[in-house]
Amino acid sequence: MMARKYKISVLPGDGIGREVVPEAIRVLKSAASQVGGIEFEIIEFECGGEYYLKTGREWSKEAEQFAKEEADAVLLGAIGAVDSDGRDVRLPDNNLAGYNVVIGLRLSLELYANVRPVKLYEGVPTPLADKTHKDIDMVIIRENTEGLYTPARGTLIREGVKDTAVDLRVITRKGATRVIRYAYETALKRDGAPVDGKRRVTCVDKSNLLAGCQLFRDVFDELGNEYPKIERDYAYVDAWTQWALKKPEFYDVVVAPNEFGDIITDLGGAIQGGLGMAPAGNIGDHHGVFEPVHGSAPKHYGQNRANPIAAILAGSMMMDWLGIRHDDKKAIAISNVIQNAVAEVLRESRVRTYDLCIQQWSRIEPSTTVEVTDEIIKVIESQES
Repeated sequence: MMARKYKISVLPGDGIGREVVPEAIRVLKSAASQVGGIEFEIIEFECGGEYYLKTGREWSKEAEQFAKEEADAVLLGAIGAVDSDGRDVRLPDNNLAGYNVVIGLRLSLELYANVRPVKLYEGVPTPLADKTHKDIDMVIIRENTEGLYTPARGTLIREGVKDTAVDLRVITRKGATRVIRYAYETALKRDGAPVDGKRRVTCVDKSNLLAGCQLFRDVFDELGNEYPKIERDYAYVDAWTQWALKKPEFYDVVVAPNEFGDIITDLGGAIQGGLGMAPAGNIGDHHGVFEPVHGSAPKHYGQNRANPIAAILAGSMMMDWLGIRHDDKKAIAISNVIQNAVAEVLRESRVRTYDLCIQQWSRIEPSTTVEVTDEIIKVIESQES
């Protein structure tokens, strides 16, 4: 039987994205070699602020065409560069250079679900003193194409001074329906909340005040009737932030409009050990873009100290998505091999980057980006195929 081949568009982006994404590729290739039956055609393109400084474009026409029309999936690094004066590189419209890569892919490919696993691995520090890896394992699903981030905004300038700024928040029934259904379907595939094993979807909004959130919650209830085995839960976004800290083990799947989901996922990143541990998928009906959610951190670039695990886990998410989409058990096996190797390295607590050398792990000598990847690959290669 011929090996299945997947075309992967790799966009390392800026800053530490250029360091961690190549490590994720190394791990993907190692896991694929261990499992067998899969080949990758990996095409890498420059993009982002640094590329914009050199060329006046955020990415080439070839990069855009391949990512949108040919690639089976996209692995994206961090976006955001600084110029020689230390200022953010921005477009004439004041968006960060690279904006049209990140947001452009979301909108043009209809990547309506931003999927953020919030999982605390054994051996990873969390700021929640009485919680362990047994308590934190949820998925936050954020609407990804509309809400307050809809590109409908403007500024009124009077006598040369910015006087009034308007951002239009748009929530549609179509947009709410597809992301909420994705959340219910995700809950069906999971084992339930850590505290009680119940499959539960929590709608996080501000429906006590905002019309858009009232529509979002109406759709949540309407669709909930189609999923009688899934428990429905509700929280206003401000209240959820405190409940998530007090009792994260209650949450299984969380769904939210765009801007609220953007905020609470960073809280999720903190309780799972920091953004160096946080992967994400931007997923639509036909396309997927996967990324570590940390920034480009230009001041850390070139020091071989960035945590590669978020990027490595983003690669694992990509393989799981490809496996489900194409009914490919080999791809799912690659995803599992990567996750298991990451979990083992973290559990053993010998090799870790500086951001994880805190609390009871503060006496461990920090490892480099490459050393962490090497250790994960070592574990992968020791697993039985």
